[in-house]
Amino acid sequence: MPNFAPLPGLDTLYIFLDEGGNFDFSPSGSTYFTLTCVSLYRPFTLHTDLDTYKYDLIEHRIAPRIEMEYFHCGNDNRFVRRKVFSLLAGSIPPNSVDSVVVEKRKTGPALQPPEKFYPKMLGYLLRYAISRATHGIGEVVVITDSLPVAKKRKAIEKAVKISLAEMLPAATPYRVMHHASRAHYGLQIADYFNWAIFRRWEKGDVSFHNIISQQIQSEFEIFKNGSSFYY
Repeated sequence: MPNFAPLPGLDTLYIFLDEGGNFDFSPSGSTYFTLTCVSLYRPFTLHTDLDTYKYDLIEHRIAPRIEMEYFHCGNDNRFVRRKVFSLLAGSIPPNSVDSVVVEKRKTGPALQPPEKFYPKMLGYLLRYAISRATHGIGEVVVITDSLPVAKKRKAIEKAVKISLAEMLPAATPYRVMHHASRAHYGLQIADYFNWAIFRRWEKGDVSFHNIISQQIQSEFEIFKNGSSFYY
């Protein structure tokens, strides 16, 4: 993986990743799996608003958890969710979010192991994000949540390496990092967008999805035509 400095005069593109659903392909697993990325350039203007809101919650003793370390859509209450989604709608640039949606029952058995499934889907997602970059890219930094499973971590790194090496000019560096969600508002933002997208497909609930629809560039249903991958 390239390790040289960003190309001079060009901005670094940060891609924050999150996923919804699980890798259980039995009838007891989730119906869908979503993989979502938020593509942003600095400065990250929303971070100040989120930080201010977090401390407002703490000071007014209305935080959704006893220790309000970070935002997590699945744990935050409806009041907090609606406020955070309104901040996202007002501050995240339009068309900054891409998602791949997988109806899991259409996935062939050979593709179901995480080390095969994840690189394939992540490759599609990164192609969408990179292909619509609005201006020249000096470097690509892909940041995911901390991954305790080594096999999954290796799968992500492989997918990033293959996809970006194919799409970017040879001189463009790229990196992949695994950080705790509490360390990056970018990861918390990705969690919120992915939660809304996953809930739309899994539950048919579009109430939060509608708030941030302008920020979503694509929701690509990978098996829309009913075909399956068996390789």
